[in-house]
Amino acid sequence: MNIPERDRRLDLAARLVKEAQSIVALTGAGISTPSGIPDFRSPNTGLWERANPMEVASLTAFRRKPEVFYNWLRPLAQQIETAQPNPAHNSLALLEKMGKLNAVITQNIDGLHQKAGSKQVIEVHGSAAWFTCLHCHCHFPLEAVKEPFLEKELIPVCPYCDGKIKPDVVLFEEMLPADAWRDAVEACRDADLILVIGSSLEVYPAASLPLYTLDNAGKMIINTYSETFLDEKADILLPLDVSYALPAILERLPG
Repeated sequence: MNIPERDRRLDLAARLVKEAQSIVALTGAGISTPSGIPDFRSPNTGLWERANPMEVASLTAFRRKPEVFYNWLRPLAQQIETAQPNPAHNSLALLEKMGKLNAVITQNIDGLHQKAGSKQVIEVHGSAAWFTCLHCHCHFPLEAVKEPFLEKELIPVCPYCDGKIKPDVVLFEEMLPADAWRDAVEACRDADLILVIGSSLEVYPAASLPLYTLDNAGKMIINTYSETFLDEKADILLPLDVSYALPAILERLPG
């Protein structure tokens, strides 16, 4: 894309953001790659390039061999632990502070939206910051098992009963959290503009969320490098770095 066309699209995107009364953002792994967290499907660097997801990150695999799951998760958890929000996360937090953005719906488990200051975050795939014991059902933060898991590289157990624990992330074969899904659908139905940021829209049911906005005559901006099944329905396509595109849109807003 040449510079004049890039600027034309950014100008149009800023106009849509300015005119919108109710904006929702749907974010995927691509919003966090500038923060150093790998996505899942990029050639050579994607997490699924190095592991079969059904063998390491399915509920069946976890129940059979939790040590395989935790050994796969540990490097990612260590990256999440030190990662900081990038300008894309910060821009969404600012949009919320301006009263333009009603909610961030994220497929990510890294907590970077909250670190950036976003308050209305719907985590449809759960969070790596919390764990639940499968035996006593206690719920506790990562901090409670951080030392054995991240620092000593042990398989973490419940700090209360020594039972098997699972992070509060959605594995393959698991249903999405019912409350989060309900809130996400409601937010998309109420929105007159949805920003799809860093998502290839390949993972269902989250990939269907923009349809709730479009079905109510809402508009859509897609900011991702990869093609999606909704590209033809988008009002604006921005195949640009998310950490550049979102700040550039905000710079074009009045005030």
